[in-house]
Amino acid sequence: MSLRYAPSVVGAIGILVIGSVGCATKKHVREAIAPVQNQLNQTQAQVGTLQKQSDDNKQAIGDLDRQVATADEKATDAGKKAAEAADAAAKANSVATDAAQKADAANTLAQQTGTKLDTTIHNLDNYKLVSTEPVYFGFGRSALAKDEQEKLDDTVQKLTAMKDYVVEVEGFADRTGNVSYNRELSRKRADAVVHYLAVEHNVPLRSIRELGVGSDFPDADNRTREARKENRRVDVKVYQLDLGGPTQAANNDQPVSPAP
Repeated sequence: MSLRYAPSVVGAIGILVIGSVGCATKKHVREAIAPVQNQLNQTQAQVGTLQKQSDDNKQAIGDLDRQVATADEKATDAGKKAAEAADAAAKANSVATDAAQKADAANTLAQQTGTKLDTTIHNLDNYKLVSTEPVYFGFGRSALAKDEQEKLDDTVQKLTAMKDYVVEVEGFADRTGNVSYNRELSRKRADAVVHYLAVEHNVPLRSIRELGVGSDFPDADNRTREARKENRRVDVKVYQLDLGGPTQAANNDQPVSPAP
């Protein structure tokens, strides 16, 4: 028995079938797409997190770069200061070395001078008087006159050919005025002679003995003008070491006076 359906029935059945298939397809698509969408959402979230981390890292790198630049500047400045300090230390060391060398030289010179002075002192009794030159001064004056300077020039000429000598400088005054004034005046006169010998003629100070006697040992009696003039003087006595025999006494010779 064959069935025959009306066209309307067939159409309705077709629509139902198509509708059922369409709904099933959409549901299937949604179910198939959902995991992908979830994965996409997770991926987008991860990308956002990575982007934020990247931004944070860029900020941290920038901060680190600035810190490194600051540290580099400080290191460079520290290097300059260290170089300056090293240069200053080198200069200070050079100055110290130079000072030490000068101190050694001064010490050597002092030892040599001390040895020479010791030799001079220990041999005082072996010095003999070579010459005596009186240098005269005006009343109340301690300045060297021109003609008296010429006397000292002649004395220095004799010294240039001598070794191991001692120059004794004794200042005197007449009895006009009190004792302390005359003693100071005689010292100034002796100072003037020593200054002339040492500064103008480079006679070593170690070879000079000086004493301001004042009016205590007058050479004349002070009663006349000529006698008082004779006492306004400085005696410049030159002694030379003589190890060949005993000391020969000279007229009115006196022992070498110690340095004041």
